[in-house]
Amino acid sequence: MSRVIRNEYEPDTVSPPGTTLLETLQEIGMTQAELAERTERPLKTINEIIKGKAAITPETALQLEHVLGIPARFWNNRESHYRESLAKREESDRLSKQTDWMDDVPVAKLVDLKWIRRCSTRVEQTREVLSFYGVATPGAWRQLCDGSRAAYRKARAIEGHPAAIAAWLRKGEMDARGIACEPYEEKRFRSLLPRLRSLTRIGDPAKFVPELQRLCGAARWMTPDKALIQLSARYKDDGSFWFTFFHEVAHILLHGKKAVFLDDRIGEDTDEKEKEADTYAGNVLIPAAALGKFVAAGNFTAAAIKRFADEIVIAPGIVAGRLQHDGVIGWNTGNSLKTRYRWVDDADEERERAQVSL
Repeated sequence: MSRVIRNEYEPDTVSPPGTTLLETLQEIGMTQAELAERTERPLKTINEIIKGKAAITPETALQLEHVLGIPARFWNNRESHYRESLAKREESDRLSKQTDWMDDVPVAKLVDLKWIRRCSTRVEQTREVLSFYGVATPGAWRQLCDGSRAAYRKARAIEGHPAAIAAWLRKGEMDARGIACEPYEEKRFRSLLPRLRSLTRIGDPAKFVPELQRLCGAARWMTPDKALIQLSARYKDDGSFWFTFFHEVAHILLHGKKAVFLDDRIGEDTDEKEKEADTYAGNVLIPAAALGKFVAAGNFTAAAIKRFADEIVIAPGIVAGRLQHDGVIGWNTGNSLKTRYRWVDDADEERERAQVSL
């Protein structure tokens, strides 16, 4: 019985290259003893090669080429394919005994998102999952998901779903690799911040997301010259989206390149770096002096908020969100000023990701 995997024919059994060697000797009428003499190899070694107990080394392949006239690359390829087949068989046996961890993987969701393919067997599905996450073993997958490499907020919305978080981060990493961009330069990036801030007044993600990607390139570093800011489509209004974006910008500018910051906007943060990022984002969007002056005036009507937003050249929904957060106005006040973003597929928020590579 055979099977087809990713359009590649893979037989259930692969004969050792020694089988071909034996057939060749029989065809030309040469004994194993004679081959041993001609190659100056022990007869035992030749016999073990034929039985698949010993490997054909590159040196032996060259000797077989001289004696039999069959290119060394043929023997090397035969040996390589055979050893790979043995390794896959051993891996299959091993994975068949280690599939319980797959119960923690959101396989159905990943298939639905078309991030992985649906496989017919448990072992092949396991291989597909490992390949997607970019790990070789279940143990490596657990290390990836345990949060030890990431500094992130333990908020209600994400706590308890490490496999889903790791999948989302992995997809962002894979997509970001396909985005060509100039090497990151801090000075240049800082100079772009006013232009990035001006995008807050564009209400359509289809227009401002490509511009974000063109201008700059969970805040983390892909390489020393390439950073990734990855935002979920769960941010439905302009205030939440842009505050979170500049919060991640702060991580890029202010914090180390080795850290990974996975942030959730639910709940208060006690981490100093997160507080620093919050302060930075707030001041970039609404300068502290201007905000203080506006709040002191005490006029928080919709018209007044719009005028203030126009003065500082920012979306009024961001001002309304800031005033709500600071307790200046109630959470039910000013919501009409917010722009609600509609992503590609609001029925399934995980399908759409705003990803920006620096």
